[in-house]
Amino acid sequence: MSDELTTNQREFRAAMANLSAAVNVVTTDGVSGRAGITVSAVCSVTDTPPTLLVCVNQSSYTHDIFRTNRRVAINVLGRQHEELAMHFAGATALSMEERFALPAWDHDRHGVPVLEDAAAVLVGRVGAEFTQGTHTVLFVEVDHVSVHDEAGALLYFQRGFHRITPATPVAASA
Repeated sequence: MSDELTTNQREFRAAMANLSAAVNVVTTDGVSGRAGITVSAVCSVTDTPPTLLVCVNQSSYTHDIFRTNRRVAINVLGRQHEELAMHFAGATALSMEERFALPAWDHDRHGVPVLEDAAAVLVGRVGAEFTQGTHTVLFVEVDHVSVHDEAGALLYFQRGFHRITPATPVAASA
């Protein structure tokens, strides 16, 4: 297959650059080893039962590890995590082992790495899977959630990171 993009693919990518998305590091540990990757393609599916979808490129080193280990954590990055996002995106020279040696990593009761100061951490089991084109959509049935509202958010928009500070509540008018 050609590496050249069609006009439709180029326009699609340009449009997706204007779709702001939370930045997440999805992590796992288990029989296939410990791994993590920066992902923006995460979406709530339902709260009955609590389920997220995570899209992972089939060519990613982590793809088969997530599918085999079955337990993952979606670590929603806070505004202070841009460097961490770059490490887990593979944009730096750090090995996977060095990435997990950075401060702030802990483990849940199943041994899955969780980021202590993440804006939110959602841990669960990969249930259904669906393949579409180059990606596998993993449906994660969430069984543990922790939230840290003060962390703000790290967003990806127009091919760059943007930091969001928690809003100050507006006083209700009398």
